[in-house]
Amino acid sequence: MLIVNGTVHTMENGTIPSGFVLVKDRRIVQVGPMSGLPENAGLSGVIDAQGGHILPGFIDAHCHLGLYGSVPQEDDLNESSSPCTPQLRALDGVHPLGRYFDEARRAGVTCVHTGPGSANPIAGQSVLLKTAGSVIDQMVVRAPAAMKFALGENPKHIHKDHGPATRMATAALIREKLTQALNYELKWARAQVDDQMEAPEFDALLDALRPVAAGRLPAHFHAHRADDIVTAIRLSKEFGLDCTIVHGTEGYLVADFLAKEGVPVITGPFLTDRGKPELQNLSMENTAILARAGVQAAICTDHPETPISLLPFCAAMAAREGMDEEEALAAITINAACICGMGDRLGSLSPGKDADVVIMDSHPFQWNSKATHVLINGREVV
Repeated sequence: MLIVNGTVHTMENGTIPSGFVLVKDRRIVQVGPMSGLPENAGLSGVIDAQGGHILPGFIDAHCHLGLYGSVPQEDDLNESSSPCTPQLRALDGVHPLGRYFDEARRAGVTCVHTGPGSANPIAGQSVLLKTAGSVIDQMVVRAPAAMKFALGENPKHIHKDHGPATRMATAALIREKLTQALNYELKWARAQVDDQMEAPEFDALLDALRPVAAGRLPAHFHAHRADDIVTAIRLSKEFGLDCTIVHGTEGYLVADFLAKEGVPVITGPFLTDRGKPELQNLSMENTAILARAGVQAAICTDHPETPISLLPFCAAMAAREGMDEEEALAAITINAACICGMGDRLGSLSPGKDADVVIMDSHPFQWNSKATHVLINGREVV
């Protein structure tokens, strides 16, 4: 398939004012100016962008798509039976046939990082998946994609009867489980090299934390307040975790610290109210300030907090509040892909990458812009 006559935002190799994107099977084959269009390139089909904008598919780096329904019976977001449930897999809870998946595709959102909510200090394993399909296993890009941790108000309030009631207790509980996981891993390692050592009895909770404690699986920390952000980094340094801050509402207050520590931040939702105390300092300038400080930043909707179809609008608001326009686009494309550990496959229009492509009738930051065509894995879904 050949896409022609559009402004091509490659997101890695600049912007081409009038260019083309050539797709074969599930991959991008060639990108360039119209003057360099190869002969017979469009034999398999041509889409004329008609002067619109051609972009990589948008990526929501943190949401709860498929786990949160419109009625309580469909809500699989938070597990209330225990404060720590790392053994839970979002893969087992996502419903891919809900209406919100269709709305995501129509907005140009081709990939999402979705997982459990923030009620638990350790909530479970998230999944990175494409937004087209009916069988979740066939939509997966990476599973597990990360382990969800939560600090702040949510875990200390929701589990106060049988869990932490303070920020101190939340951090202590996370330390306890990570320490147990390290000891569990050590016993397994010793049993493999020493026939005299007995392997530990299988523990689903600790087994799920083994790759996190070993630094093989990223740790995504829900943290709004600046002190919670710093606690997440402190815990990560103690245990050698691959840390990403999710939300980071007060990140702009510690932007230089985040930049020095080299910790990425997924900001959002900021198209929302200040409905709880830890959101009192919410500012739409947050992402711009973080980016200027040198922090790698992505933007999320935290769907359903902000509807997933508004992801491009969220990036537009960040640009309106001082973020460089291309950097704001990167926050929902290449930066989001890199933070999710899939920058080699997603997030830019580069040869060899997945053919996830969005064609907009105007710049995606214009309030009335629409996606006219959306391709996922080279297949036209809109």
